[in-house]
Amino acid sequence: MRRHRPWFLVLLSAGVLALSACGAAASSEDDPRGASSEGDPKGDALVAPQATTLEDFESASKTAYAAADVSLASGTWNLNDALIGTLSGDVKDGAQAARIHNSGTVTMGFDRASAGTVTIKHATYGTDANGSWGLFYSRDQGSTWTQVGSAVTTAANSLASATFAVNQSGNVRLQVRKLDGGTNRLDVDDISIGDFAGGGTDAGTGGGSTSGGTKVSVHSPLGLPSAATTSNLNNYLSVKSQYVVAYNSSRKIPNWVSWELNTSYIGSESRADDFRPDDTLPSSMPQASLADYSGSGFDRGHMCPSGDRTLNLTANQMTFYLSNMIPQSANNNRGPWEKFEAYCRTLASQGKELFIVSGGVVTSGSGTIGSGVVVPDSTFKVVAVLNQVGQGPANVTSSTRVISIVIPNDDTKVSESADWTGFRVTARSIEQATNLNFLSDVAQSVQDVVETRVDNQ
Repeated sequence: MRRHRPWFLVLLSAGVLALSACGAAASSEDDPRGASSEGDPKGDALVAPQATTLEDFESASKTAYAAADVSLASGTWNLNDALIGTLSGDVKDGAQAARIHNSGTVTMGFDRASAGTVTIKHATYGTDANGSWGLFYSRDQGSTWTQVGSAVTTAANSLASATFAVNQSGNVRLQVRKLDGGTNRLDVDDISIGDFAGGGTDAGTGGGSTSGGTKVSVHSPLGLPSAATTSNLNNYLSVKSQYVVAYNSSRKIPNWVSWELNTSYIGSESRADDFRPDDTLPSSMPQASLADYSGSGFDRGHMCPSGDRTLNLTANQMTFYLSNMIPQSANNNRGPWEKFEAYCRTLASQGKELFIVSGGVVTSGSGTIGSGVVVPDSTFKVVAVLNQVGQGPANVTSSTRVISIVIPNDDTKVSESADWTGFRVTARSIEQATNLNFLSDVAQSVQDVVETRVDNQ
């Protein structure tokens, strides 16, 4: 069993879900240096139409590294310490690609109405050394930037593809930024930007998405954290009567589980304890088995807890599907995690309406048990606390309580006696660590408030 689980704050500084290429290579060029400033990334504030955008860098010329705006097919881009490469050493799909050196940037000068999945082709220039770069997004016309996932290593003189889940609705623009700071050069080509279908709106009240979570289930009215579908086996949407799960068959754990909690789900039913694979998923879909957990040293850790579904036996049994579980360290599961579950039920008993999303933070260093069941580095939970049963996205305001926790999934890093309150973080930090989008059917202006503060009640 391979175990390597860095703690969450290390994750956020290093990034998550590293995307790698392969091979290696270096050569000469035309202009050795460009402007060291950022240039003017703001550019035109025009919002691009909602359609898949592809920028292939074929429609314009730029032969110097100095910062300048370039009018391309998709709109105006600012290239700083970057140019449009046409030489034999440039690796490109077509006749041209963007070439970056030093700490160069390739930045959209226009806003897009949303950004979902983004795919970028990349390669080393000529025989240059390996390099690293990252994708960033901005929601304020380039004034501030947030990195999506972690740095990508470019290590081959042939095009590889890196895919990112930006998952931002409302005005957004993107920037490709070289991160290693060296004089080695990287080629970037075919930037493809898809729409984000997970919901969200900037219109003041929220709940305006026609593809939003309310249409999916009572357990996801604040929005789906990712654009899960029944055609994606690694983001497979399974809507159950007691919760909604986005299942990842390559990891054999859920990407996330979402559920409603109020007193209508609480009764006196005892714990069923009938752990089993999920027979509601397609039979061809790889799943964890009981044997994978046996002797692994990890608990079969519920996401939607048994204790949240005690109205009757059928409801309780549904929480014991292995698709609702991740390998969870004992001190985590039986300590602060369980204490937080009990606290949420206390809030429900007070008449509150809770909408909860839970899952694990997975990185390139995450270990496995059994036949490839991934062990997340840490577990997360995001809880929106509404004042009355029946309230939904339109009732989420900037004063709504949102409790977010991340707990290390390693017995050496957490004590069973630890209190859950010591693990509170912002929901936004979990989004950055997981590429998920919580409260996606809530007005973006409200999200930007409630997701960026740490609960202190």
